[in-house]
Amino acid sequence: MRLAILGDIHGNPLALDAVLADIAAWGGVDGYLLMGDFSAIGPDPVTPLERIAALPNAVCLRGNTDRGVVNFDFDDSDLDEVSGDPARVGQVLRLARSFAWTQGYLSARGWIEWMRDLPLEHRLTLPDGTRLLAVHASPGKDDGPGVTPATTTEQLTALMAGADADLIVVGHTHWPQVHTLNSMRVINPGSVSNPPAGDTRASYARLQADSAGYTIDFCRVEYDLDAAISAVRRSDHPARDYILAFLEGRGQFGWQAALGDRPVASPFVKNHSRAE
Repeated sequence: MRLAILGDIHGNPLALDAVLADIAAWGGVDGYLLMGDFSAIGPDPVTPLERIAALPNAVCLRGNTDRGVVNFDFDDSDLDEVSGDPARVGQVLRLARSFAWTQGYLSARGWIEWMRDLPLEHRLTLPDGTRLLAVHASPGKDDGPGVTPATTTEQLTALMAGADADLIVVGHTHWPQVHTLNSMRVINPGSVSNPPAGDTRASYARLQADSAGYTIDFCRVEYDLDAAISAVRRSDHPARDYILAFLEGRGQFGWQAALGDRPVASPFVKNHSRAE
């Protein structure tokens, strides 16, 4: 069994195409596991969905931004709740503009129903009996703090409670990771787009499994980042500056602040400048 695990595409077809080309150059896979956050916070919400729909044996999960785009309904009460905090008012307005833009884009092209039907999780048993659970953020959730390089053992224990699995695959926090909790293993393949500051390449993982066990390789793939940045600049996306910060290597997530000056550890990755 060979699976490609990728997620957090965020409306960036150039990064996705580079990852799919890299997977094809590897010799192809038996299936794809896509961890959600397909369209929002990127300049082209639809093209990645068209690419994904054409993949054989692809399992697609719901991410928090997928749910947000489908269910988003902004009214004045949202502002009333944060009216005493100017910073949060600005955040609500930026979120409203971004999700409304993406929702309109997807609605016009007929993709809202597809996104509405995405499942929260997927379970499968590998050939050696390993029970795999895949979910966007953590078991039972597509949002929240997720699993980060700053997650403590205590926090990880709480996040994984009730998982009933041996291998848990998550996305959401955009950084390749491996965590071990007793006999449980938790992995994050990183993100196809909008990476945290530190590495602007697209990231994904490859799983190979047989009756003797499984192995996971983490891969970083270079792509035409200048073209992606130009596409964002040409777009009328209301979160354009936010997206550019990540593509230009300046974007920061809250978990990076929690690490302070500590370096961000990553599992060993195979670095590909082009499809080999």
